Parts: sequence; structure tokens; C-alpha cells
Amino acid sequence: MKCLFSCANQYVKESDWKDFALVKLCLCAIGVMIGLAVPKKKKKMPLLIAAIVFIATYIPLMTKFLRIVFRKEDDAACECE
Repeated sequence: MKCLFSCANQYVKESDWKDFALVKLCLCAIGVMIGLAVPKKKKKMPLLIAAIVFIATYIPLMTKFLRIVFRKEDDAACECE
């Protein structure tokens, strides 16, 4: 398992935003395929679970991203003076 995490870390180091966009599109596509496979009568629970997972992952991701954006803006303001 440690080898797998090591490989994943190396992948991240060698990737750029385009690679991560492709990963996100791939995961979105598989999510849509899974969603289409769920019978119409049983879609409430998967929707609820997906919404919880989305919120639980989106908030920390955006928090980190906004921290970086504001840090960059502060750095740019300091360079202009």
C-alpha cells in the first residue's frame, strides 16, 4: 500500500492542472454512468450520499484553493509597492 501512495504522490508531482481536469472529467463520467444504472425508484439514497460526499470534499478543496489565491494576491500587492 505504501508503494501505491508513493506512486500517487509522484504522479501528483509530475502533473499539472490539465491532468487533474482529465481525472475529474473521468470521475464525473463514471459517476454519471453509475447514476444512470440506479433504478429510478431507488435514486434518493445515492443522491443523498453523493451530496454529502460532494459537500464534505468541496469545502476543504475550496478552502485550500482560496487560501492560495489570497496569498498570491497579497504577494502580488507587495511586489507592486
